[in-house]
Amino acid sequence: MRTFQTLGQSLLVAALVLASAAGRSQDGLGKTSIVLGQSLALTGPGSSLALPFHQGAKLFFDRVNAAGGVNGRKIELVTLDDRGNPATTAANTKTLLNQGVFSLFGFYGSPAVTAAYPLIKDTEVLMFAPMAAADEFRGQLYPNIYSLRPGYSEEAAAITKHAETLGARKLAILHATDGESLAALDAAERTMTGLGANLVAKAAMGSGSLANSVDKALAARPESVLMISDSSGAASAVRDLRAKGFRGPIYGFSNTGESLLAEQLGPTGAGVVVVRVVPKSDNPKFAVIRELQADLAEAKLGKPNVYMLEGYIAARVYVEALRRAPKDLTRAKLKKAIEGLDEVNVGGFRVHFTEDRVASRLVQLSVIDSQGRVRE
Repeated sequence: MRTFQTLGQSLLVAALVLASAAGRSQDGLGKTSIVLGQSLALTGPGSSLALPFHQGAKLFFDRVNAAGGVNGRKIELVTLDDRGNPATTAANTKTLLNQGVFSLFGFYGSPAVTAAYPLIKDTEVLMFAPMAAADEFRGQLYPNIYSLRPGYSEEAAAITKHAETLGARKLAILHATDGESLAALDAAERTMTGLGANLVAKAAMGSGSLANSVDKALAARPESVLMISDSSGAASAVRDLRAKGFRGPIYGFSNTGESLLAEQLGPTGAGVVVVRVVPKSDNPKFAVIRELQADLAEAKLGKPNVYMLEGYIAARVYVEALRRAPKDLTRAKLKKAIEGLDEVNVGGFRVHFTEDRVASRLVQLSVIDSQGRVRE
């Protein structure tokens, strides 16, 4: 996948924008600009998910800026690379806040969000649409976080119900050991066993060889297997499971990435079911997807995927709130505008923040077919 610019250019642009902060208000709001701060993995662990999210968001903000911005203000997205390291996320967040940003936007990973949140706790700074699905961010302890996506417990519930319709109650879980995967694992264990699934095996793919982890899972004779990993780790697990004769349903959480997984597996992925929390990324029935495809074509980038679409939608929802806020914008007025988004249609994707800090409860299951294509 080609990016908008090289990583070195991206970091140089971020540095130049930060260096110009002296010309702006300390809250990131100027007469002609609104500055958003973002820290995520442009490189390193998680970058296969985080980078497309960033690209999607940047595409939409560029579209808005080309049309004059919002109420005369253009949106500057200052993005710093944390390489998937939560300590670096915290340092980046401190840098962004010190230089002046209006909001934090689109951070990646539950551990990263946990590391950054103390820096905005008890302030008016909002963190909008983090690509992090740990359930606790949707609770009372994180009032400054406004999420686009549902939590992992809702993904786990959808998988459990689907497996039950197939008569598959004996479950094995293969999981990576990064912080995001462990957050997903915690939700899966609590939710799936609470709904009646029998967890017969759990194996970490990061300890020892993958083959040993798969052998441990299969020794318990599961009827279904849940993979909690990025697309690369999940693809390796699927290949080994199928090579060793497992023919039951294999599931993946949203962090597995349906289209990315399908690209890696091809026909070997036939029958693998993956959660997504946005519409299928090539579904032309949605106006927001048609707009993304047009912007991608103009930028001469590749095909969209679910992470790019999630970033694009997140940016669009943020802009919708900006447009509904008064022109004499403040953080408090933006928060009120976000909370006023009540069953709003955003290019065919519906969002609802009223009395809830989670915009969407959409959880859908996709299946990879015998030709390696994603089907609804």
